[in-house]
Amino acid sequence: MNQQRVLVTGGAGFIAGHCILQLLEQGYHVRATLRSLEKESGIRAALKECGSTEDNRLSFVTADLTSDVGWGQAVKDVDYVLHVASPVRPGHVHDESELIVPAREGTLRVLRAARDANVRRVVLTSAFHAVSWGHPRADRTFTEQDWTNVDGPGVDAYGKSKTLAERDAWDFVATTGGGLSLTTLLPVAVMGPVMGNAISGANHIIQRMLNGAMPGFPNLFIPIVDVRDVASAHILAMTNPQAAGQRFLISNSTPLAMKEIGEIVRGAVGNAAERIPTRSLPDLAMRIMAIFRPELRPYLPDLGYAKKTSNAKARRILSWTPREPREAVAAAAASMVSKRSP
Repeated sequence: MNQQRVLVTGGAGFIAGHCILQLLEQGYHVRATLRSLEKESGIRAALKECGSTEDNRLSFVTADLTSDVGWGQAVKDVDYVLHVASPVRPGHVHDESELIVPAREGTLRVLRAARDANVRRVVLTSAFHAVSWGHPRADRTFTEQDWTNVDGPGVDAYGKSKTLAERDAWDFVATTGGGLSLTTLLPVAVMGPVMGNAISGANHIIQRMLNGAMPGFPNLFIPIVDVRDVASAHILAMTNPQAAGQRFLISNSTPLAMKEIGEIVRGAVGNAAERIPTRSLPDLAMRIMAIFRPELRPYLPDLGYAKKTSNAKARRILSWTPREPREAVAAAAASMVSKRSP
């Protein structure tokens, strides 16, 4: 039996839930942090719904990114940390510090605690938002070598929070990290089967389509990766010696146009897709709507721009093989529809 213990931060989250599920399947003992233990029963029920039978190897502790309380206990006797927790609110926010401060300070809290507890490695969930935003349009392929320009066009508070938190993490390890090993993962838009009833990540795009909240398809292209593959990448990066000190872009294939995503969803859920739009939105319409809806403004620089990505490094070093993005879209849509009340 695998006696290694892994701490997963933000245990109620979408990516974290799939990490927990796969870790339990592989025999690890898992401890997960929650801001409130009131969520524990719901998470256990969601894992059971996904087929997990290893409830006895899962425990929960209370810890919050905004406080030092609880982190020492959270990392006690832990071999690895998957630091997945971070505020997620892409688009316009009234006060950027609400995302940036907890993301940066929370990351440093986790790293300090992990260093002091002699944790073997921390795998930090960064994001594609820390790679490709704020750059002029160009026919290029983004890789792990690229960093978002936080002062460039189209960079929202979430993009700033992920970029600055990751830079802080690398600076910490380089200056005061002792022997702590760090690996960062940079997933593109994460879609896939829902755990429990909460909708998060890029699955919100599919939810809006199904709910009729999208009047038409904007001229946007979304690079997509399946949440199950994001979780497997975390575990591969956790144990692979060659992953130490590396960034990995977790992406797959070419981006899908919003209209194509809608067609995939329609094919996956049949009659439940009746509210999905059929028409496209002209760029001018998007620009006019953005005058009155600030949450749309960060998307304007990417209208008509399909960002290309390379996952060659993750494939080569981690031996990581992702699913096709169409599978992630279809699985997300089907899982949402299956959870609707009859």
